[in-house]
Amino acid sequence: MDNILRAVEKEHLQERGEFSSGDIVRIHERISEGAKERIQVFEGIVLKRSGPGTREMVTVRKISSGIGVEKTYPVHSPKIEKIELVKKYHIRQAKPYYLRRLRRIR
Repeated sequence: MDNILRAVEKEHLQERGEFSSGDIVRIHERISEGAKERIQVFEGIVLKRSGPGTREMVTVRKISSGIGVEKTYPVHSPKIEKIELVKKYHIRQAKPYYLRRLRRIR
C-alpha cells in the first residue's frame, strides 16, 4: 500500500530548489481575484520545513510595518509559481523560533 502512495505522490512532486531553516527566500504565489490572476511575492526568513513528500510545508516570517507576519505554504502546491533563494544562512537550530522575539530580521 505504501508503494502505491509513493508512486502517486511522485507525479505531483515539483523541484523547488534547496533551502533550509534560516535562509531568506522569496515565494511567488498565484492569487486569483475573480476572473483575474496575479503573482504575489512574499519574502522572508524560513522558520521551519516539515512533512514528507507532497505534504511538505514551509513557514516563512517577515516584518511588515513593524509587525511580524508568518505564512505557511505547501511546498508542492500548484498555486506556488516558484521559490527562489535570496540569501543562504547557516544556523545551528532546525527551527529558529527565537527569531520571533527579535525586533528586526536581517
